[in-house]
Amino acid sequence: MALPDCLHVNHPHFNAAAEYKPLQLSTAIASGFAVPPTLITNEPEAARNFIRTHHPVVYKPLRHTDYRENGELRTIWVRPVEAEEIDSSLHACPHLFQKRVPKIADARMAVVGGESFTTRITLDGDHPDWRMDYSLVSFSPTEAPTAVRRSAELYLRTLGLVFGAFDFAIDRDGTWHFLECNPNGQWAFVDPATTREITVALADVLEKGVSP
Repeated sequence: MALPDCLHVNHPHFNAAAEYKPLQLSTAIASGFAVPPTLITNEPEAARNFIRTHHPVVYKPLRHTDYRENGELRTIWVRPVEAEEIDSSLHACPHLFQKRVPKIADARMAVVGGESFTTRITLDGDHPDWRMDYSLVSFSPTEAPTAVRRSAELYLRTLGLVFGAFDFAIDRDGTWHFLECNPNGQWAFVDPATTREITVALADVLEKGVSP
């Protein structure tokens, strides 16, 4: 990590910082993305008021953790939450609440060394987290709006990243809402054509470096 002028995809220190959801959200806003109303709090009444004001609202983990239940690893899915569910246990730690986007599709955009590769994700059904059941999901190549691509480039420059996997919710008006950017995101699950393009782009960056 201390080697001078060494290419990292991505530098471990920058990767760790970019995993933190509050930093992602503030950077996304500064980069010009549309970001759904979001509250991070451990105050039950503040959470209840936010949910009532912005209903429907979803709950998200603040960052990736190795959460275990009875010794087994568990995934914390994005899920709807109602004001009546909030109790004093919220005091234990900060929680992230976000207005649910009335989406018609999701999108995953991998940006590698300045190039972007985007996949439209269509879910057979209605659930805020498409990762729960891949048998209900279909992937197809698409093109992100120019403004979204420019914001993604600024976002990565701000956080010192060479690679990032952006997740968006696309609403009925065609607006792309930033949900998160995984600096170490997986990408081989998307459609085969896009997977090949990302593979080639990563190989080019590792072999030739990043163009100024």
